Amino acid sequence: MTSANLTDTAQVEQGTSLWKDAWRRLRKNRLALFGLAVLTVFIALALLTPWIAPYAYDAQNLDLGASPPSAAHWLGTDIFGRDLLTQILYGGRISLAVGFVATAVALVIGVTWGAIAGYVGGRVDAVMMRLVDILYALPFMIFIVLLMVVFGRNLLLLFLAIGAVEWLTMARIMRGQVQSLRQQEFVEAAVSLGLSPATIVRRHLVPNALGPIIVYTTLTIPSVMLLEAFLSFLGLGVQPPATSWGLLISYGAETMEEYPWLLIFPGAALTLTLFALNFLGDGLRDALDVRGSGD
Repeated sequence: MTSANLTDTAQVEQGTSLWKDAWRRLRKNRLALFGLAVLTVFIALALLTPWIAPYAYDAQNLDLGASPPSAAHWLGTDIFGRDLLTQILYGGRISLAVGFVATAVALVIGVTWGAIAGYVGGRVDAVMMRLVDILYALPFMIFIVLLMVVFGRNLLLLFLAIGAVEWLTMARIMRGQVQSLRQQEFVEAAVSLGLSPATIVRRHLVPNALGPIIVYTTLTIPSVMLLEAFLSFLGLGVQPPATSWGLLISYGAETMEEYPWLLIFPGAALTLTLFALNFLGDGLRDALDVRGSGD
């Protein structure tokens, strides 16, 4: 037996798992690793902002006004003399929070709805999914705007409003996954042991559908952040004195001819984060797709 055969035999005996294989494939994707690194840096900056921000969040210098990047203010200042780097750091905290929290809300609703519809099936499935089809046909941007106008513009409502309209695709994905899994032997064994449907869904079906859930999460966060930026750009999202990247971009767009750095730097932060999330989402999709992995 050759050394190559011995190595292969040792690898077979050692065994592996889906997640180890996925991580091995992900490490080969440079764009995905770049996205993961960028996202990690931005999350770390958001968590450490109160300690690393060069100036106080509300510190103003009206005499200084809007000034270009300098040694004292690396990214310049806005029209109120506030340090732009500080504003971007604090704005990133809210933009990332909106992305992650609203996506979490969407996942909880979508996974629960899709899992119930897929496992129960029959008329329950038909009614639940027809409701999803009806909601798909509604103009959700108008729905969010109405919520913000009627109930007030606060950050918690923004989280809930965006999350409440982003769950439909996840429900469809989860339903399809559960339908393909419920006839598997491990589910039949759980039924024969007398486990309740809720326990089977929670302990067996949802964990086995984590791959698509994780991929969808990484692809939903950027769309949620973009939606928040759009709402803030229209004046319907984050409200002063709080700030977000979308709100900073809105202010920068108003003065871009005179003070272009007020638009360039917040726009670059948002764009880089969106690219990183999309690169990571694409990489996870390829890494978790065993059929298309080719190895």
